[in-house]
Amino acid sequence: QVQLVESGGGLVQAGGSLRLSCAASESIFSNNHMAWYRQAPGKQRELVASITNRGSTNYADSVRGRFTISRDNAKNTLYLQMNSLKPEDTAVYYCNVDGRFYYQRDWGQGTQVTVSS
Repeated sequence: QVQLVESGGGLVQAGGSLRLSCAASESIFSNNHMAWYRQAPGKQRELVASITNRGSTNYADSVRGRFTISRDNAKNTLYLQMNSLKPEDTAVYYCNVDGRFYYQRDWGQGTQVTVSS
């Protein structure tokens, strides 16, 4: 029933790190381009990072050099390593198929990331 489950968020100080995980169903994950999104209070959901089925990556300018997206196809799991976190990174983080290529699936609950100054 639940096809996307995000985890790994938490409260960290500025400059800290977190590693987010997204467990996806095989039907969603297999051969699909995947992505991480985030939504801060009062703001529109934005694309943070994407990864193709072959492993090519792309990042929003605001996170490039600090975040790394990766995937484990054998485990149907998507990851987001976040380093040098800033208060501006505070948001709920979601995973899904890349909406630039596919109709997106039902959104999961997301995982809250809070970065204190």
